Parts: sequence; C-alpha cells; structure tokens
Amino acid sequence: MARRIRAEVAYYGSEERVPSEELHASCRGNAELVLGQLVDGRGADLAPARDTGREHARRGAPLADLLHAYRVGSEFLWSELAAAVRDTDGVTVDTIASLATWWVNEGLAAAAGDAYREAASELVLQRERERSALVEALFTGLLSDRTTVWETAQVLGLPAAGPFVVVAADVPAPGREALPGIESRLLAEQARSAWRLLPDLQVGVVALPGQGGEAAALRVLGRAARSRVGVSPPYRALQDTPRALRLARLALAGLPERAGGVARFDDRPVALLVAASPDEAGRVARVVFARVLQLPPAERTRLLETLECWFAAAGSAAEAARLLYCHRNTVRYRLRRLEELTGHSLQDPRAVADLAVALSALRLLPCERS
Repeated sequence: MARRIRAEVAYYGSEERVPSEELHASCRGNAELVLGQLVDGRGADLAPARDTGREHARRGAPLADLLHAYRVGSEFLWSELAAAVRDTDGVTVDTIASLATWWVNEGLAAAAGDAYREAASELVLQRERERSALVEALFTGLLSDRTTVWETAQVLGLPAAGPFVVVAADVPAPGREALPGIESRLLAEQARSAWRLLPDLQVGVVALPGQGGEAAALRVLGRAARSRVGVSPPYRALQDTPRALRLARLALAGLPERAGGVARFDDRPVALLVAASPDEAGRVARVVFARVLQLPPAERTRLLETLECWFAAAGSAAEAARLLYCHRNTVRYRLRRLEELTGHSLQDPRAVADLAVALSALRLLPCERS
C-alpha cells in the first residue's frame, strides 16, 4: 500500500515531505481500522484519520493529494479483501455491503478530508489575524527596527522599499468593506497591497508597480470606490506609513460628505505644512479669516471660492473669472473685499503666503471647514 501511494501520488513521492516510517505507520493504522470494522462491525475510531488531515493542512499539503492517497490505499485494500472473500467461507454479501456503505459514507478519506478543511479554515483565519495585526502595526508606527520592517513586508507580500501609497476609504457600515475585492483588483495591475478594516474606515498600503503605477492604482480605486476614498502621496519607506495614513485621511476629509470619488492628497509644500502641524494651521486660518468667517454663509463661500480660484489661476483675475463663470471685474471686487476683511494685500508676497496657508487649512482640516 505504501509503495503504491509513493509511486502514484505526487506529494508522497518525496521522502523529505513524508518519511517512509510515517507513511508505513499510517497505512498500517488505516488497514487495522478497516479490518476491525469488518470483524466486529463497530464504529471505527476515526481520530487517526482526522489527525492526518489536520497535519497535512498545517504542512500545506494539497487536499487533492491527500484524498488521492486514500483512494489508492482503499483500492488496494479493497482488491485484497475481494480476493480473500472469494476463498473464504462464511462471509456474506451483507457483511461486505455493510463495510462498503461505511467506507463510502463514514470512511477514512471523508474523516481526513473534513478535518483537513476545518484545519485549513482555522489556519486561514489565523493568518488573516496575524496579517491584520501587522498592518495595524504599520499604521500605528509600532514597527521601527529595519529588520522587523523587512520581515513584516515579507509576511504581507510587500516589497521592502517603495514607492507606496496609503488608501483610506469610508466604510458603508461597520464591518463592511468600502472596496470589496480591492486586493485582487490591484494585483491584476501588478500592485501588491495589504488591508485592514476599521469600524469607520478600510485602510491599505499599496506598493506601486513601476512607471505609471500610481495612475494605474488610482484607476482601479476609482472603479472600485463606492464611497469617499483618500490617497496619500507616494513615499519610499514603510516606516513612514503612519504619516501617509494621516495625509490619506486628510484627502478623504477634503471630499464632500455623502459624495463618492477618489481624492489624492495635495503634496505641495503648503499642504504638507498644514498636515504636519494642523493645530497651528487651524489657528492661522482662524486669525487670518476671522472677519470672513463671521459673514453669512453664502457670502463667505463666494469670497473663499474666489480666492481659491485666484490661487488656482496663478493670480490671474481673468482666468479665475473663467473658472467661476463670472466677469473679471466681479473677481477683482471680491478680492478687494477679502483684502479689506483680512488686512492682507495680494500685492505683498508675505501676505499671500499667509492667505495660502490659511486657505489650505480651511480646505484640508475638517474642524476648520465646518
């Protein structure tokens, strides 16, 4: 039986994977169980078969090869029994039929297969828990030692060095993914990733593949997004993941509530300064725009939107008017009104810098926006 299994089942063909002593003992034990069932008809002890199934699952042996080995062994044992029955008096058809029924319905292969599947499910859950814990450690900054980071990258299937981006997506409800199947979708674009589901967010680290990798990842995220999704700027070292998560959250917060879509964090210096020191940036916004923030909502929104378009137009009133669908004189009037309210002249570079920081804080920081 052992020789046949060794010859016909690929996984058992290696002495290193399954030593002969172990295979012989398993074959002998299984044969004894079957013969014992034939002798007294009592329920056989299937614990050894279950142990075999669990052990093969832990080793990562293919389930198909395990079941194939049982088939090879069973065919051999059944042929030997059939030959013995022909030469033996007193063995009835009922006895053999009873054995066959047990073999099919409650036999060793079924017990081993069920135990294998149970153990494999437990291992999958265990690995997912370990993976989730490592992703959490990345996001919280608990991994700092280079060796630990390298080992974590290996376990998570990520490269040791970037570029990476962090993704933060609003979940539709606690426990439900915002980006179902995102890991396999990204993998189809050669982008490996690791994800963690939080009560309010689904967050992930994505390794960008080669040139154009960021654009490909953003396309995949855009197709998969069912809610708001924020993406950090690319970064090189996994140790910088906590900072990238903060930037992804800021990008997410910059999207309107109840609106879908993907927003990438603006990685210009002013935006980075606001993200690095949100408390100070918020204080600057409240000081610079103190009188503007006291205006009625509609007027306040018009003035701030005009200033934002003026910055986007590189200081051109005509281009800002085109973006706002209004006359350039309207833009000039609103900008003069802003200068009066803030005391900051748009002709003074230092004042313009203050306005840029304050405006970025209003746009990026949720508390200041509200």
